Amino acid sequence: MQDVSTLVAQAREGRPRAVARLISLVEGASPQLREVMAALAPLAGKAYVVGLTGSPGVGKSTSTSALVTAYRKQGKRVGVLAVDPSSPFSGGALLGDRVRMSEHASDPGVYIRSMATRGHLGGLAWAAPQAIRVLDAAGCDVILVETVGVGQSEVEIASQADTSVVLLAPGMGDGIQAAKAGILEIGDVYVVNKADRDGADATARELNHMLGLGEARGPGDWRPPIVKTVAARGEGMDEVVEALEKHRAWMEERGVLAERRMARAAREVETIAVTALRERIADLHGDRRLGSLAERIVSGELDPYRAADELVAGLTEG
Repeated sequence: MQDVSTLVAQAREGRPRAVARLISLVEGASPQLREVMAALAPLAGKAYVVGLTGSPGVGKSTSTSALVTAYRKQGKRVGVLAVDPSSPFSGGALLGDRVRMSEHASDPGVYIRSMATRGHLGGLAWAAPQAIRVLDAAGCDVILVETVGVGQSEVEIASQADTSVVLLAPGMGDGIQAAKAGILEIGDVYVVNKADRDGADATARELNHMLGLGEARGPGDWRPPIVKTVAARGEGMDEVVEALEKHRAWMEERGVLAERRMARAAREVETIAVTALRERIADLHGDRRLGSLAERIVSGELDPYRAADELVAGLTEG
């Protein structure tokens, strides 16, 4: 068992090893997880969380690394959570983002952590909300969360970030992909990366047209900007940071930032509660109560919904 209070104090001092141990406790669903979260609760809530998502190959890791450089020029401490897909067989992951961001490895103002999805859908690891809280409490000013390459449904980052950045690239059909359900709704800032390639202007125009078609905005509502970048050379990243800061200012002015964080906290509580209930239900397999309910359904005495109601009532009373 590790001394949580000591780890938290060391993390506040910016010690990478303490931050790593706290996130490992989170990822491993340690018995000390409740103690960790209780210690971090009064310390978190100050960091600006930016999510980066997009199809595989658009340059998410390169863009994340370039954003780290841009924020470090401003003197801000930056945390990075880079989520990689897990093997369905071993549960392991390549975790290659640390290799691609190696230029920041020796910078004490940057903390980079790769996390495996471990089968969790939505482009994020299940432990991401708690890991974000660890980095927040450790004094990061900005936390960049890079998701697994997303399809149409893997848009969970929108529920975990203050601002969501959707990356596209020319020549990958991303303009059409962006029109599909989910992608247009989650972007607060759109970035057309690899803008030195042919078709970048056309991709930006197409995206702008699609955003216009999907608009249902009133006066004063946020209209996502489209920024062209060449992340591999750091070009356009200052403009991305400027767009992010404008969005943050807009949210703070209208109370949207507080609303998003409240909704994020509510979802986290719901997820924890549902997980606890699911574990209790799993414990019932082979239990007489579940078998009895199944018999009554088969005999026609009970329908599945009433049986579920009785099961939930028994769990909450128990």
